[in-house]
Amino acid sequence: MKVLVVGGGGREHAICWKLAQSPKVTELYCAPGNAGIAQVAQCVPIKATDVDAMVAYAKENAVDFVMVAPDDPLALGMVDALEAAGIPAFGPRANAAIIEASKAFSKELMKKYRIPTAKYETFTDLSAALRYVEEQGAPIVVKADGLALGKGVTVAATVAEAQEALRDMMEGGKFGKSGATVVIEACMTGPEVTVLAFCDGKHVVPMLSSQDHKRAFDGDQGPNTGGMGAFCPSPHYTPALAERCMEEIFLPTVRAMEAEGRPFKGVLYFGLMLTPDGPRVVEYNARFGDPETQPLLSMLDTDLMDILEACVNGTLDQIDIRWRPGAACCVVLASGGYPVRYQSGFPISGLEEAAKAGATVFHAGTKRDENGTYLTAGGRVLGVTATAADLPEAVRNAYAAAARIHFNDVHFRHDIGQKIAAEGGN
Repeated sequence: MKVLVVGGGGREHAICWKLAQSPKVTELYCAPGNAGIAQVAQCVPIKATDVDAMVAYAKENAVDFVMVAPDDPLALGMVDALEAAGIPAFGPRANAAIIEASKAFSKELMKKYRIPTAKYETFTDLSAALRYVEEQGAPIVVKADGLALGKGVTVAATVAEAQEALRDMMEGGKFGKSGATVVIEACMTGPEVTVLAFCDGKHVVPMLSSQDHKRAFDGDQGPNTGGMGAFCPSPHYTPALAERCMEEIFLPTVRAMEAEGRPFKGVLYFGLMLTPDGPRVVEYNARFGDPETQPLLSMLDTDLMDILEACVNGTLDQIDIRWRPGAACCVVLASGGYPVRYQSGFPISGLEEAAKAGATVFHAGTKRDENGTYLTAGGRVLGVTATAADLPEAVRNAYAAAARIHFNDVHFRHDIGQKIAAEGGN
């Protein structure tokens, strides 16, 4: 099969790396890709959001299957356009991708179908939003309604901080149209766990649980980022909890989307808070998370192409999805100053040494110069991912490999998975 993956970050490198292992995939393309993806796929210089150009390329090159990975093209209807052209495509159609593209929609869906989540209100008027925050007090959570590269959420410790976030979004245009509508919700407490699940419109098969680290600095300090590292599975997510989430959250969500005439096919991302009163939905995403994908696919023991086809064909209940025993950890190496201001174009050394140390290094923001040297080309640069028999060993392996990689102003967190590992998590 000729397979095209849409996107160009660390998540897409992990997806291409996994698909390249499938005997079904004879030719692999990625648009736009990056320097690391070019090791396993042919990169095509088309923007991930250029729906027309992507469909035209797939038709002209007789592509058999397209995997749309990022949120923006999904929300723009790339899957709809590919299907209309007769090309099988993995990912939700636009009317289902709205579960991520609009937080207001997802919160209303949860309210209507009694899916547990935080108390909330939606606002389009700044004055009303400011008053609501004043009435509710802090801590409180402010969310941009639309897509904001994983950075549109402020967990405000004070009323002043919440009101500043509201002004930035609704008055200052910090996230453009995505912040014109905001969702303000109660602050939940407890461990946060992510469960990604394969869906075919009717059936849902959860992947291993994982935990992401969103803040830029150690100890969960600093601004939100796209993600500074992740590990799987989470020891917080017990078999009993998994059963409860399936009955109270996962199946009800898929059934709700079907009932709304928006059947969800693709990867549905459940961001969960394990509160004292039980699991609650923090957010939905309509695709593989980044960097959760890197450790998850490192643990997947089933042909990814088989799973993608089953999701598209509605036969997910007929496939056995297996996972390797043990654990995996991904440490993101970022450009100094990320996620605010940073410089790019610095040479990267030590990639081969990291691979010899047993890690898989997924490229998120890299390019190559005319001499073949890898250079930094983004905020998040690399995702150093290692597997092991248990989480403490996976964490040690990932950091040992990361220590061999160098570039100017390299920044990373030193505590990815460390708290759980120190508790003896397996």
